[in-house]
Amino acid sequence: MAITTFAAIDLGSYEVSMKVFEISKKAGLREVDYIRYRMDLGKDTYSQRHLGGERLQELCKVLEGFREIMEGYRVQDYRVCATSAFRELENPSITLEQIYRRTGMKVEILSSSEQHFLGYKSIAAIETGFKKMIQKGTAIVDVGGGSTQISLFDKDTLVTTQNLRIGSLRIRERLRNLMKETTHYDQLIAEYIRNELIVFERLYLKDRNIKNVILLGDFLQDIIFREKLTDWIITKEEFNERYEQLVYKTADSLALEMDIPSEYASLVVPMMVIYKNIIDLFGAEAIWAPGVSLADGIAYDYGEKHKILKTNHNFENDILVAARNIGKRFSSGKNHIQGTTNLALMIFDGMKKIHGMGARERLLLQIAVLLHDCGKYISMTNVAECSYNIIRYTEIIGLSQQEQKIIANVVRYNREDFADFEEVSRQEGLDKESYLLIAKMVAILRLANAMDRSHYQKVEALRAVIRDDELHVIVDSSKDVSLELGLLKDKLAFFETIFGIRPVIKRKRKR
Repeated sequence: MAITTFAAIDLGSYEVSMKVFEISKKAGLREVDYIRYRMDLGKDTYSQRHLGGERLQELCKVLEGFREIMEGYRVQDYRVCATSAFRELENPSITLEQIYRRTGMKVEILSSSEQHFLGYKSIAAIETGFKKMIQKGTAIVDVGGGSTQISLFDKDTLVTTQNLRIGSLRIRERLRNLMKETTHYDQLIAEYIRNELIVFERLYLKDRNIKNVILLGDFLQDIIFREKLTDWIITKEEFNERYEQLVYKTADSLALEMDIPSEYASLVVPMMVIYKNIIDLFGAEAIWAPGVSLADGIAYDYGEKHKILKTNHNFENDILVAARNIGKRFSSGKNHIQGTTNLALMIFDGMKKIHGMGARERLLLQIAVLLHDCGKYISMTNVAECSYNIIRYTEIIGLSQQEQKIIANVVRYNREDFADFEEVSRQEGLDKESYLLIAKMVAILRLANAMDRSHYQKVEALRAVIRDDELHVIVDSSKDVSLELGLLKDKLAFFETIFGIRPVIKRKRKR
């Protein structure tokens, strides 16, 4: 039985941790070791937006220690991920370069959507319970040091996911001085987060019936119950009882009770208040605390991408549903979007040998098509720029910041003149590979979009085949497509410039 030894390293807001796993097709994901080191990285970055020299040196020593442990386990591959503490650095590239020079480790800063998508995957590793629970209205609530992510599911489908800038460490730092002046610290926190929750409820809950809440967060089970939970289930009464036991105690007394440092214990009350207020907001019937971490999600993602682990849940579809819901929010035309998506994907699939793009790029193209008209909701005359801004600054679960930049620029240049590499690089910080990817997607999107210029979905079928150094696009339609074919000239010229192959449009009239 082939076994892969993999290490997942999480540079969190107040803890640096590493889990070592054995991954195999037969046994699945098995945790071998879990090493944790308390370090308040977020304490510097949330207030000063930089990592102090001593803190950076300490982090590098910890990572060097992790490397030695990995060598002892003969780890074959690893991934180092940083979250909100690094996202808020003023100049993260410099810090990442220093870490790499000192340790040889490349640190990947996860976007908020990537981080919580991996957290969501960590739950999926517990396949049976997760699959069963999300059949009903379910919310995944992930409380970190810097932010809280709420993802809503219904009938096995992701409905929406939103990031709220209320995390345990951020709240502690913001209210540190006020904490000494009140006897009701929990009420103070509840007031502080109230507006965020009211806005979330008004925009995203509406008539949704949330039966279950899945709780994620650092050292969650250690705080709620010291003993192992039965099937990871907590009743609302049990949660409230534990809440009452914790929130009125000082950090020092909590530290003594839980055998953790006082600085660490000071995060317990903010975290519990966030959970309670969200649970009360939903009026949930069941609370599930699976006790998994980001590291579990990192390992699960690795096993899935390397085809070691199989899942019954379609994670790619979750990303598409999230994008589709953004399109609905901004009133994108459903029929035109569907028609253009079909055309774009048929063109993409018909010329794989030419464009050299893979499954991930196909997904990004699909999202670009879904959102290419979303800016019309704001302005009918400045669609490109408005669409760009919506995509750049709206969280789409599962996508990195770079991927969102790529999609946003594909949508922008679907309408605007295509910019040269120097301009795109200066504005977006993208490399040449990303620039060329944008160009390819723009060429395909322009062609597909022009074929439904009238928004009547006249093209009923399309086939793209390569013949004699030409891309033959055979269009099936029983309707008059004179407008669509007549406006293709400039789109075909750009397409040929990008791919170096001449597209020839042929019509096959249906009877």
